[in-house]
Amino acid sequence: MKTRAAVLDAMGLPSPYAATHPLAIAAIDLDPPGPGEVLVAMRAAGLCHSDLSVIDGNRPRPLPMVLGHEAAGVVEALGEGVTGLAIGDHVITTFVPSCGACEPCGIGRPALCEPGAASNVAGTLPGGARRLHRAGADVLHHLGVSAFADHAVVSRRSLVRIDRDLPFDVAALFGCAVLTGVGAVVNTAALRAGSRVGVVGLGGVGLAALLGARARGAGLLLAIDLSPAKRSLALELGATHVLDAADPDVVAQARELTRGGADVAFEMAGSAQAMDLAYRITRRGGTTVTAGLSPPAALFSVPHVGIVAEERAIRGSYMGGADPARDIPRYIAWYRAGKLPVDRLLSHRLGLDEINAGFDRLASGDAVRQVVVFDR
Repeated sequence: MKTRAAVLDAMGLPSPYAATHPLAIAAIDLDPPGPGEVLVAMRAAGLCHSDLSVIDGNRPRPLPMVLGHEAAGVVEALGEGVTGLAIGDHVITTFVPSCGACEPCGIGRPALCEPGAASNVAGTLPGGARRLHRAGADVLHHLGVSAFADHAVVSRRSLVRIDRDLPFDVAALFGCAVLTGVGAVVNTAALRAGSRVGVVGLGGVGLAALLGARARGAGLLLAIDLSPAKRSLALELGATHVLDAADPDVVAQARELTRGGADVAFEMAGSAQAMDLAYRITRRGGTTVTAGLSPPAALFSVPHVGIVAEERAIRGSYMGGADPARDIPRYIAWYRAGKLPVDRLLSHRLGLDEINAGFDRLASGDAVRQVVVFDR
């Protein structure tokens, strides 16, 4: 079949992307689903910094590639051997297709699935399949999903079924922003009620972490960002204090507000400078958690003695340390109960033809979470 998709042919084109069009909207060929695969009609797909970092070249991927990994849609066809789904089911995509058999999967850490990571790096579906083509040549898959398209063929391992009454634009956010941000709080930090929390970086993932910390009963909740608009939104979403990341006294201010530093500080901006700030506002005996993806060459350094003498912990969090089949239904239940107002993170809805301008807004910090809506 033919599908209309946003294809990246070259990384590192200059901005504004609305003028240079790194993502070309084109009709390409899509194979039917193979064994263990599912054809999904996409209904909503979020714009994430993980997509932007491929566009700007900070996280190189093989090309050409259809981007997009945070999405929700409807099952239209099932490949051989697919179980647990039926045609017409509503689903959310996740960006690590966990195999269930490797060592990380076996110990309950599917976000670190080894075959899933290998296929994601290669730009294929699990097992090496490539279902996208243009003019007889393969087009690669982004994180096993390639959601910036009318239709996608994905592994059953990349899908979580959801109730049909959840709006698609809200549902899409649970596949990355919520899974990563809330998961960093719940799974990686195992945040305790009453904790003093700092969040550095208030994009979709950072604000999801803020919502997760509030839902887990954080005592003091400090939000730090460069954007006044995002700091204002953080206050509306439950932050007790906000600070300007560009203020030269931000560390001293943060440590004063938290009475010596945060018990847990989260870095969600994807930069070494933000990680340095998050570490410096963490108290003695505290934990600094990072879910931001910096460019591969970016380095973060700390005095070794401080880690020992202050009993510091530094934790990485990928996909929020999540088990999507367990965590996505739990977070959706929290949303329905009013504990996670995820819909407040939606700043823009756009059509596929507007996607390059959307990435301009993401790059400039003028958006929280934007969602491409596929009208049917």
